[in-house]
Amino acid sequence: MSALVQPLPEVNPLQDTLRFARRVPPCAVVIFGASGDLSKRKLLPSLYRLFYERRISPNFAVIGSSRTPMSDDRFRGVMKESVSNFLEDAPFDEDVWKSFAQSLFYVPGDLNNPASYDDLRDKLDAVEKSHQTAGNVLFYLSTQPSHYAEAILELGQHNLNHGTGWRRVIIEKPFGHDLDSARKLNDEIHKVFDESEVYRIDHYLGKETVQNILAFRFGNSMFEPLWNRRYVDHVQITAAESIGVEGRGAYYQEAGALRDMIQNHLSQVMATVAMEPPSVFDSTNVRDERAKLLRSVRVMKPEDVSTHAVAGQYGPGKVGGQDLPGFRQEPSVDRDSQTDTYAAVTFLIDNWRWAGVPFYVRTGKRLPKRVTDIAIQFKAPPLGLFTQETKTGPREVRPNLLVVRIQPEEGISLRFLSKSPGSGMRVRPVSMDFNYGSSFGERTPTAYETLLVDAMAGDPTLYTRQDMVEASWQIVQPILDVWAHSRFEFPNYAAGTWGPRTSDEMLARNGHVWRIP
Repeated sequence: MSALVQPLPEVNPLQDTLRFARRVPPCAVVIFGASGDLSKRKLLPSLYRLFYERRISPNFAVIGSSRTPMSDDRFRGVMKESVSNFLEDAPFDEDVWKSFAQSLFYVPGDLNNPASYDDLRDKLDAVEKSHQTAGNVLFYLSTQPSHYAEAILELGQHNLNHGTGWRRVIIEKPFGHDLDSARKLNDEIHKVFDESEVYRIDHYLGKETVQNILAFRFGNSMFEPLWNRRYVDHVQITAAESIGVEGRGAYYQEAGALRDMIQNHLSQVMATVAMEPPSVFDSTNVRDERAKLLRSVRVMKPEDVSTHAVAGQYGPGKVGGQDLPGFRQEPSVDRDSQTDTYAAVTFLIDNWRWAGVPFYVRTGKRLPKRVTDIAIQFKAPPLGLFTQETKTGPREVRPNLLVVRIQPEEGISLRFLSKSPGSGMRVRPVSMDFNYGSSFGERTPTAYETLLVDAMAGDPTLYTRQDMVEASWQIVQPILDVWAHSRFEFPNYAAGTWGPRTSDEMLARNGHVWRIP
């Protein structure tokens, strides 16, 4: 260990020692775009927390790089302010920070300037000697997506993709703008890095509840036998946001809801819910099954898009007495924009397990609440023996429902029917609830903490592979192509509502309704 690194305070004995069992090797983490929001809000707070909990090696270093001129000390000061402000559910410890800050360095530079990579190589050489990082380097591209290919090619030109230890690269989404650009980007990356060294990050896969889907399904024999078309009527996956574009109008106008959420995050969640059991729980087998599921999703014909996909854009609205602007009134947004701020899609999976079961996936801005969940609606009993008691009188029994809550409150609830007290066989729905916070009584690691540790340890299980990225683009590309040549009557839903009427009509054609989370 370098003499510069101070010892850490003792670990809380109440913490689960198994969380520290995984060996993470020494390494240097290079963050391109270190002065950006992602670094300040997520990456540095996550690395600090990992350091605090001793989940990473004390022989590590962080080298930030961006165009903003800064010294090492100035970078440490800026990051201290960010970490103290954005650290989630954890205390900021001044003594731990002093030790952590000794491993923070900065190299100002422009991704377009070859000399910047020479400076970076010199800093990596110095850090390898002073902090004994064993030549292991994790590059993190927290930059504009348009810079990905160029930055990676420059790393290759300056031989930074090779060294005395391993070299890996983390790439943020969006990974391409469409199927063709994703394939071209993959080709450029593979000129420099092998696929085994490429970690395409999707922070949804790092969320505890998304990971718990695998444990819930494959660790409990009572649920897996029901996880098929014989018992499941349909599945709803919702990712709702109550906020608007929050100053990101220029970016969002080019992306839209379908690209921003469904192509990556929600398609991966759907694959996790619907995949077949892997023969062995390792990165290769788990990702093979996710990829196989995505390749089984029916690719729409152009004439099917109008009935299986809905685009929406929010207009002005009023929530809690506050007037909210429409998307076209947001800064940096075209006043005639055709960008979708809401997207809902009916996906069909052509395999034996799920044939005929619709997967409804929706996401949107300026909806009534922030919530992400998965609702598995089971079929009604074949013979209706009972009626359900309601305030307006008896009615048909509501089928069983399993809800996996991803955010903001992580947990799982199961709705089933129970007899109402009193005479007669009237039933009503009751729920069994599991909540992460109350059940385990400890802080849940953030998605970025989990994913950063995995990348350092060389575990790509929760990262998306090239074939998975291309398969997810394949299933949304027909929708993008049709929408690109369509003229929508936007806005078609008011801020603070659950989306356009046509979204409800899409489900109604199958006799279904959207669940209100």
